[in-house]
Amino acid sequence: MGVDFLYPEFEVVRNASRCTNCRLCERQCANEVHSFDAESGVMLADDSKCVNCQRCVAFCPTRALKIVESDCKFRSNANWSDQTIREIYKQANSGGVLLSSMGNPNRLPVYWDRILVNASQVTNPSIDPLREPMETRVFLGKKPARIKRDAQGRLDVRLEPQIELAVPIMFSAMSYGSISYNAHESLARAATELGIMYNTGEGGLHEDFYKYGPNTVVQVASGRFGVHERFLLAGAAIEIKMGQGAKPGIGGHLPGAKIVGDVSRTRMIPEGTDAISPAPHHDIYSIEDLRQLIFSLKEATEYQKPIIVKVAAVHNIAAIASGIARAGADVIAIDGFRGGTGAAPTRIRDNVGIPVELALAAVDRRLRDEGIRNNVSLVVGGSIRSAADVVKAIALGADACYVATAALVALGCRLCRTCQSGKCNWGIATQRPELVKRLDPELGSRRLVNLVSAWRHELMEMMGGMGINSVEALRGNRLMLRGVGMTEKELQILGIAHAGE
Repeated sequence: MGVDFLYPEFEVVRNASRCTNCRLCERQCANEVHSFDAESGVMLADDSKCVNCQRCVAFCPTRALKIVESDCKFRSNANWSDQTIREIYKQANSGGVLLSSMGNPNRLPVYWDRILVNASQVTNPSIDPLREPMETRVFLGKKPARIKRDAQGRLDVRLEPQIELAVPIMFSAMSYGSISYNAHESLARAATELGIMYNTGEGGLHEDFYKYGPNTVVQVASGRFGVHERFLLAGAAIEIKMGQGAKPGIGGHLPGAKIVGDVSRTRMIPEGTDAISPAPHHDIYSIEDLRQLIFSLKEATEYQKPIIVKVAAVHNIAAIASGIARAGADVIAIDGFRGGTGAAPTRIRDNVGIPVELALAAVDRRLRDEGIRNNVSLVVGGSIRSAADVVKAIALGADACYVATAALVALGCRLCRTCQSGKCNWGIATQRPELVKRLDPELGSRRLVNLVSAWRHELMEMMGGMGINSVEALRGNRLMLRGVGMTEKELQILGIAHAGE
């Protein structure tokens, strides 16, 4: 107690008339919130340990539990919020950097919600996706700028290596270690069944998952954890991670508590040691250096794998993307400031980077203006929450979207934002065996397949309503978008007209 006491953020409300003292909540909670008092014969709860993961609520057989946000807060102040004061108390007590997980939770503009989609009426008939052909396949990689013919006048149909996606969605980078074995298997199985890709993230590829190679993007980050020849050859594409939206300019960090067993072997580092990736790649300090790594990876894989370069959305992203395209990348992945993470410094997560909507529009325009748009494909991520977001992203210029948080939510994530603790009650962001087994990969993959299949149907319906029958025809088609509640400058950057124009 005393100056360091902070009233719990959440309170466990137990309906005594419904509670049967079955103690299921006690067994399900990795945070040790619930306990049974044998003397009084009742269940107790330590509110200070509750993170509002909703596991106890979901499994209570009598619906006796609910978690509510505490109304005991510091005095209202428009400048000094309750959360701000709490964070100062924590740092004054510990002297440490605040860590957070998942994406930026603050009330900042979500441009997807301020963009509306046009629809066909009389003059441009809509298309019925149930009865008429509708193409959702996309190919990521370099495209020829013009038709080529050989010496005999025949069409030259050879292309640079491509990533084929049945639907313009990929599961974004989430490393084995930051998420569990069963979560990775769920993603890999679902990607294979859907005909899309999942990304290993930083930290290598577990030997059990090499069989999913045709649907795998393998990642090379600054720490080079788990990177070796067989790993590079295993995937359908290679991604160089320069940055991510949740922590631009910051390296990776997986706590030693998660470096156990197969995670240690896969990353090729000792058990219990922190896996720290430096912010910069120490062999990349210029576009020329990046080009050297791109072509080193191409050479190592006999020019059979597309190379993706992933960067965070920052203020000069258009110029950066231009350099990456000229450096030889086949795909540029842009991660917006709302992108999720297993752990990031809170101040970085909440204050660094820009919205992916603005970054995407700026990059697409820059590459078109420079005449090099066909040299590279664009993939965007950072809080893609629905099929509508996918449609709007493609119309702004994306070829496909990276999805991560939505995929975890489909697996059961409640966004309690304590991934860094390793105590994920849903078996996702944890390496504790008793928690990992809570996620059934067969059920998890089925839920992911259901999610993306539903989004595909919605994608076709929305395209049909616009009178468009292919993703390729939608790409960069800003005429199909209108803005509401935005300034002229915002509309100018996005390259769209205001609703009513």
